[in-house]
Amino acid sequence: MNTIIIASTNPVKIVSVKNGFSKTFPNRKFRCEGISVSSCVSHQPMSNSETEKGAASRVKNAKIARPEADFWVGIEGGVEESSKQMDRVQRSSAKGGAKLEAFAWVAVESKDGQVGKGRTGTFILPPKVAALIRQGKELGEADDIVFGQTDSKKKMGAVGLLTGNVIDRTEYYTHAVILALIRFKNEKMFHG
Repeated sequence: MNTIIIASTNPVKIVSVKNGFSKTFPNRKFRCEGISVSSCVSHQPMSNSETEKGAASRVKNAKIARPEADFWVGIEGGVEESSKQMDRVQRSSAKGGAKLEAFAWVAVESKDGQVGKGRTGTFILPPKVAALIRQGKELGEADDIVFGQTDSKKKMGAVGLLTGNVIDRTEYYTHAVILALIRFKNEKMFHG
């Protein structure tokens, strides 16, 4: 049985990792454990690069805390102004200016030092949620305020709230975990 240390105690992240590994490797058994470690980035990462760094830092810190594991996984949610990725023509024609996009990065490291990464899909946040984030709130906190929820980041998350739970946060992260595991499912293709 392989031990997976998830660099978070958030139940959504733990279940997402377990689901991703089980779907990718259906004939293997896994024991998942969440631990609390620092991401070494802002509580609300505000760029793609900061978010990716947060996932990688979580892995590094989980590995330090629990070096006996077979895999370490970090999941970091972030946001970024869409105008950073838009060209000048698109920006000038975009109504209301920049939009705030939400996404997450997943990093996985195996005990032999191999690293895989995957990213979720991206979606645009409603203006009220985006305004609260720009004022310094985390996405989960902003969602709770706008949608009248409590601890939504440990449940359906922004993606669940905005899609009517057609895609909940667990499913959303599970896909990115599976993408991060491509390297491990296709090991021979990545060595050589």
